[in-house]
This record gives sequence, structure tokens and C-alpha cells, in this order.
Amino acid sequence: MPQQFPFSAVVGSEDMALALVLTTISPEVGGVLVRGEKGTAKSTIVRALAAVLPPIEVVSGDRFSTDPRDREPLSPDGPFAVDAPTEPRAVRLVELPVGATEDRVLGSLHLERALSEGRAEYEPGLLARAHRGILYVDEVNLLHDHLVDLLLDAAAMGRSTVERDGVSVEHAARFVLVGTMNPEEGELRPQLLDRFGLTVEVAAPRDPALRVEVVRRRMAYDADPDGFAGRWADDERALTDRILAAQKLVADVHLSDAALLKIAEVCAAFEVDGMRADIVTARTAVAHAAWHERSTVTRDDIRAAARLALPHRRRRNPFDAPGLDEDLLDQVLGDDEPDPDPREPEGSDDPGLPSDDQPPASGDDPGTSDEAAATDTETHDVPGEEPRTSDDAAPPATGPGDAAPRNAASEDSAESQVAAGDPYKTKLFRVRGTGQGEAGKRSRAVTESGRRIGARRAGGEGGAIHLTETVRAAAPHQLARGRTTGTLRFRPEDLRVATREGQESNLILFCVDASGSMAARKRMEQVKGAILSLLLDAYRRRDKVGLVTFRGDRAELVLPPTHSVDIAATRLQELPAGGRTPLAEGLLEAARVLDLERVRDPRRRPLLVVVTDGRATAGQDAVARSRRAAHHLAGQGIAALVVDCETGSFRLGLAGELAGHLLAEHVPMGEVSAAGLTSVARDGRVA
Repeated sequence: MPQQFPFSAVVGSEDMALALVLTTISPEVGGVLVRGEKGTAKSTIVRALAAVLPPIEVVSGDRFSTDPRDREPLSPDGPFAVDAPTEPRAVRLVELPVGATEDRVLGSLHLERALSEGRAEYEPGLLARAHRGILYVDEVNLLHDHLVDLLLDAAAMGRSTVERDGVSVEHAARFVLVGTMNPEEGELRPQLLDRFGLTVEVAAPRDPALRVEVVRRRMAYDADPDGFAGRWADDERALTDRILAAQKLVADVHLSDAALLKIAEVCAAFEVDGMRADIVTARTAVAHAAWHERSTVTRDDIRAAARLALPHRRRRNPFDAPGLDEDLLDQVLGDDEPDPDPREPEGSDDPGLPSDDQPPASGDDPGTSDEAAATDTETHDVPGEEPRTSDDAAPPATGPGDAAPRNAASEDSAESQVAAGDPYKTKLFRVRGTGQGEAGKRSRAVTESGRRIGARRAGGEGGAIHLTETVRAAAPHQLARGRTTGTLRFRPEDLRVATREGQESNLILFCVDASGSMAARKRMEQVKGAILSLLLDAYRRRDKVGLVTFRGDRAELVLPPTHSVDIAATRLQELPAGGRTPLAEGLLEAARVLDLERVRDPRRRPLLVVVTDGRATAGQDAVARSRRAAHHLAGQGIAALVVDCETGSFRLGLAGELAGHLLAEHVPMGEVSAAGLTSVARDGRVA
């Protein structure tokens, strides 16, 4: 097996390496979340971390890595004698796949012994293996909700409790949780995001010299992994020794009242929720002081801790930009150091140690990326902050086939751009029927989590074992299998797994009319505000979202289906309006997108939300082509909702006719306001 890429050999991104080191010096910090674009070596450096960590002492033969110093060890393999033999063991890096099953994470009945020996024995899962080590989740934002719940419970309690399949076990589960993610693929649940003590943003370096060094080291490693690792062996050992020294020192670092007050002032200035931010910042500052061989927390320690502990805690909703205002941080911290420990003599801190504002000497601080470097705070557009235009579109056309010069001038007028209103809480709506999609929080479905409703024969898709039904399937065949006494005789075809009913996530595809007849400021602001609210709800329910717009003479897929509501919100804010209304093209583009998604993600059921006044004014036979496109979608059995944006005292009812052709629910504009669109969409009418 080739050597892991050395932790000391990675290039740049000091923040990422520092965060990982600090949380291993003081595991109480709470782990690290690494956010960054693809190809930035997030996984490489995390996997390299375990190799530089000092070994831990465990009770010999214990499967649960019990610390010999624990007075009341929580291990199913115990109890242990006071003088039980011990042994050193390397810190484990346990990877939790996003597709793991619940029984693999928690542990479950040892199936082989249950079937062959007829006794129930617990087989430890990934949480047990990760105790006193690192639990690593790559693409943590794609982790299924039922697994997220398990992690939240273990992180909060420091233990794992298993009550399933005739097994009742409790064991310690204290680990450093490290997650990596690409924000373009979707955001993280707020509850899990808050459980990460620290967070860092990584991006590929823009400096050509750094990029050259990244490529040079990677190619050298690929050509000779063992030789490359050998050249960095001394740096790796020095880093291990420094971490070990910091772990021994951290308990003796003094956190003065002045430093605690400064931490509280920083957290209050950034308006973070709750008290966890204060606690994590304090613990991180102490670990940072120990890392730099200081016995007292200083202003530099607090600043470094705040930069890592606060960015993800100041977000109010998924559309808020991540990051930290470092000018505000410096303003709150001021120029004065917190009062030093009166027990320490002046000048006890070593001025020659590297600071966070000064790059450390080679081998002092670990690097972070063999494919990327220098962290760069990622920013997103914040909804509602684009400058508003003062030019509203001219009055809309009077009919679907009206091509009079007045209407042409109206719809061909200069495009305008209007910001969305603030998002708001919405009601739930579901796609009718029972699906079999990915676990989520919207429509009914047969999933891997939820209440047990039956059992099925085990297949390639796996699942939790239904022990009762397995025994029931084997029982009628015992005589034929020659059993007279003793244990049951099982065969592979007897195995049954549980069938569960829970909730699934869906694809919400918006098809938005952005023509001149929709460009009036108030109308477009209401529409954008409502769609923004739907996006926020889709984020909470783990849906995919997509956005098709139509204006002028064509339709455009503005946002391919994605889990990233941040990107969807940004595209929505940038959406201009103006021109004629190619309704048929919009519906056909929506049909094309749904056809592709049916191939890419066949289990995920869609809901099409068409936002329009129903006018079709672009091209010849615009109305007839729109009807044919609507009939095509209806024939596909797509659940749909038409939001009628027609206003005024004289209405043609064209959106209602469109809803009839789509076999969709029709929502008149009289029932729609900035809050009304989503309210209607979430009623049970489409369920």
C-alpha cells in the first residue's frame, strides 16, 4: 500500500492546516468543516492528518479504544481490571461514506453468529471505531438526514446507544468530526453546521509560482510515493513532536478574565446565536496558545480563534454570505493585549515564535493542499441587495395573439432588473402518491429511514435486517433441511430486510415568465420573493431546485437542477425582465430538463411550478404551440402548479386555461401576494 501524501508537504492554505491541528490538540473544540471548490485537496490533507498525530494508549484487546485513565469506562468489552495491560495504538481515521446504512454506523447484530450459533452479539459500527480518533465525512453536505441525526446525537452526548435487532448496547463515542464539502453541491443542515467547532474556506491558488509547486510535488509523489514520503519524514516527526507537546501543555494554559471578556465582546459584536460560539472560541484560543508554546492566551490567540470559530455561526439563513469582517474583528479586539496572567513574568512569551499574521518558517506550521493553497473567503450575493431600477415595463399586452405595435413596443422595451423581497416561512406541499426517492422531508416515500411497515427479500440494495421476518421465512423449512434439535438452519434466501416509510426530497423546477408583461416592479418583486421563500424551504427539506426562464424569443435553463440554493438565489436576483412571451419555448425547455433529470436521477419525483400570466406572444401560432407543449407535459404525468400573475380589472384568464391543459393546479393572482404564492403552493392541492 503506497504511503499517504505527507501532511508537511502540502502547499499553502495555512488556515485549514491550523484548524485541523488545533482540534486535535483540544478535541473539545468540536471538529472542522472545510468548504471549498473541487480540486483543492480537502480530502488529501485530512487523510494525511492521522499520520502525524501522536499514538494513544488503550486497554489491550478492547475493541472500543478505552482510555486506561477513565475511571468509569463505557465499553461493552469491560469491566477492566485496575492493572489491565495497555498498548499504544495509532489514532484512527474512520471514513463515513455518505451512502452508509444506519446499522453500519451504529453497529448491529453480528449476523453470522446469530445465524450459526443462535446468540445475539453486538458488532461495533463506525462510531465505535472512531472513538478517540477522527471521523471523516467527505461530501458531508450530501449525508442522508437519518445519518446526520446519528452524528448529532453522538456529538452531543459523547456516546452511542444502540437499541435494535435484539441488541441493547451503549459505548463511548468521542471523536474529532471532520467534514469536507463543495458548496456548489448544496448546503449543510444548520443543526450539523453548528456542531462543527471550526470552519475554513479553501480555494485554488492564483499565484502561478504556488501552482507550479503544487504540480511539482504531486508529480513527484505519484512517481515515487515511498521516496517522496521519506524526504519529508523528518518534518513529519517534528510536527508530531510539536502536537504532542501542545497536547501536554493545553491543560496548563491560563485564560484570564480579561481574555474571556474580550472573547465575549467579539461574539456579541458579530451577533452570533447562543453561547456555543463563546465556548468554542475560548477553547480554540487556549489550543492556539499551546500550539505556540505560550502559557497565557493573548490577543493573537483570540483573533486566530475567532477567524476559525465564528464565520459559520453568524449566518442567519442559507443565503447569507459566509465569512468574517476582519476589520470589525480588529476594531473589537483593539490594540491592547488582554491582561496577562499576573503569575507570569513580563516578557515570558517568546517573541520569536511565528504569529498568524506572519507565515511560519518551513516545518513550523503544517500546510494544507497538494492541489491548492491560500484560503480565500467565499462570498455570495445576498438577496435583496441589487440596485433597483426605476424603469418599470410598459403595460402588458391585451391578449395572447395580440401583435399590435403598442404591445410590441411594450414587450420589446429595455429589460429591467428587480430585487426579491425578503424570504419568509412557508407551508408544506407534497407531490401526490408514494415515491421511492432519496430521503428528505417533503413527500411520502419508501426510504431507508422512517417507520417500519413491512419486510422484503434481501437484494443488492441492502437495508436493515428484519430478524423476526427472517426467522419466520426459515421456520417452515426446518424439517426439510434435516433439523431435529438445536439451532435454526438458515439459507441466504431466508434473509429479510425491513421496509420503511418516511419522506423523500423532490425536484422543484421553476419555469418563470420574465417577459415585458411581467416586468412591473411590484409584480416581479412579489414573484421573486415568493420563489426565494420556496428555495429556502427546499434547502430545509433537502430538495433539488432548477430554474428555467423565458423571454424575448427563447427559453433558457438559468440553473440546472442542483442542491445549492445559494446559487439559485443568486441567479434569481440577477434575473432580468423584458421582451415578448415565448410560453411554448419555456414549457418545452422545462420538459427537456425534466426528461434529462428522469435519466440522471430516476427516483426523484419532480414538481413543476409555472409562474406566468398565461400570455403567449412570441412567434407564429404562439397560443397553439403553447397548448401542445402543455399537453406534452401533462402526458408525462408531471405534478404541476400554475401561478396566475395577471392583474387589473380586465382579465383574460389565460393562465387558468394553461393550467387546464397542464392538468395543474391554478392559483389566481387574487390569492397571491408576496406571501400568498408559497402559501397556496403548500396547501394540499398538489399533494
